[in-house]
Amino acid sequence: MEWLLNDDGSIRKFPLDEYASSALDWLTLHLASLTRGLSAFVAGWISTGTEFLLQIPPWVLILALAGGAFALAGRRVGLLALFGFLFLWNLRLWDATVETLVLVTLSTLAALLIGLPIGIGCALSERAWKTVSPALDMMQTMPSFVYLIPAIPFFGLGSVSAVFATVIFSMPPVIRLTALGIRGVPHDLTEAADAFGTTPVQKLLKVQLPLALPTIMAGINQTIMLGLSMVVIASMIGAGGLGREVWRSIQRLDAGSGFQAGIAIVILAVVLDRVTQAMARRARSA
Repeated sequence: MEWLLNDDGSIRKFPLDEYASSALDWLTLHLASLTRGLSAFVAGWISTGTEFLLQIPPWVLILALAGGAFALAGRRVGLLALFGFLFLWNLRLWDATVETLVLVTLSTLAALLIGLPIGIGCALSERAWKTVSPALDMMQTMPSFVYLIPAIPFFGLGSVSAVFATVIFSMPPVIRLTALGIRGVPHDLTEAADAFGTTPVQKLLKVQLPLALPTIMAGINQTIMLGLSMVVIASMIGAGGLGREVWRSIQRLDAGSGFQAGIAIVILAVVLDRVTQAMARRARSA
């Protein structure tokens, strides 16, 4: 037992930090070619999407976004989006808003493409759920700043690291709520589907997913909100958008500019939240 003790008789510290650093160094070395390719691919999507939207006259894009909000969530949310985005344009924060919107959209789509299949798998397999659930608990309790640390060695400073950190940070809600929604489908309905001779795929697509859609939409809403919060935090590692405005204000101790950028983030978050909540209510009433 002497190997557990230091020379002064105190218990040796478990070198978790050294093991974590060694593992990160090994992964960075052996996955360098893959991460460079992913980084170039994601950077291309970010720059292309941002440049395309910024070429559209702001008033045209604002009308299009407000029209989409009206179609998805009704007149009240459509007006909120219209006046909110016009206000951001007036504050000279439109370019930063578009950058943030692109980052959140790409991060959310990636999180959904990865998280929805995992959530479906967890719903259909008890073993998969017991395996994934502890990882989700750890991901949801880990401080958000920690996700930025491993992203930098893999993808460097900038928006690409922000996207990958945001995907990991925002994925747990959609996995958990997708699994919860499908597992919460009444057994008598799934038994009736089995009695009619449906295949597992038919039962999933025509019974379980439609009934679980309101819960899944709630998970998508939470994923979007977490993605927006993480994109803002990721300004510390060079991400653009409204988060950069906040971080710049902190560095300059400019309270007015910081408050202005904070209000812009709130407006964007409220619009996205109201739209996705309305889509969830529509799915619930369908």
